Amino acid sequence: MKTNNKIPVDVILEGDCAEVMKTLPDESVDLIFADPPYNLQLGGDLHRPDNSKVDAVDNDWDQIGDFDAYDLFSCAWLEEARRVLKPNGALWTIGSYHNIFRVGAFLQDMGFWILNDVIWRKSNPMPNFKGTRFTNAHETLIWASKTKDAKPTFNYAAMKALNDGVQMRSDWTLPICAGGERLKNKDGKKAHPTQKPESLLHRVLLATSNPGDVVLDPFFGTGTTGAVAKKLGRHYIGIEADPGYATWRASASPPSTPPAKTCCRSPSPSAPCRGFPLVRSLKRDC
Repeated sequence: MKTNNKIPVDVILEGDCAEVMKTLPDESVDLIFADPPYNLQLGGDLHRPDNSKVDAVDNDWDQIGDFDAYDLFSCAWLEEARRVLKPNGALWTIGSYHNIFRVGAFLQDMGFWILNDVIWRKSNPMPNFKGTRFTNAHETLIWASKTKDAKPTFNYAAMKALNDGVQMRSDWTLPICAGGERLKNKDGKKAHPTQKPESLLHRVLLATSNPGDVVLDPFFGTGTTGAVAKKLGRHYIGIEADPGYATWRASASPPSTPPAKTCCRSPSPSAPCRGFPLVRSLKRDC
């Protein structure tokens, strides 16, 4: 296991994100990318016009509870995220209309300074099969520094070069994760329902971190942040409550269903984690 300034890097730490972050030193990471549960609270099954069932996000980890429970959950991980972030560090978080506005309000209440909101416009979104609403074709990212006076990294020239010599805008048109990039289990089903595309993380990390920086992802999932960090010469720390997700990216033969959680995702900031954080390295050679 590698270390950087006495913290483990290029590892996956298993456990509840807020509890595991408590084991990290103050002001020890340069950038945080957080993709928290959206708390969709979907009711009933969703079917396509041909009556085939849609593989929607109905996993236990996305069922936080009512607004009060979700707010407590958000406060718990955001407080720890702010503590471990370096003075000139920055945080990205992503979400849908279900959660991003609540998370954004807490960011401001805690003293973070919002630098941009970025719209990820999906070039191939899932249709609205019921025909009762507009197609949800975007997600919102918030980029925030730790304080108003912080000087976070922004690689302006790299973003301009990536955008054919034109200033990078705050609306990004990128496809959702599909094809060979989409990790699947033995049954051919999605390993993770909300796996983010590497193109999205590539833009985030290239824009707001430097080679050698430590990037923390407290909701690591199947490890896209770690994979992109390795490709760009950054270090990563991944935290994931479900040990099954953490191993799928490295495994050629992933399990057909994720193992049961070993740690809680309690909405209470003071609730103890029921498991002991284990350390695993991301073995994929990117």
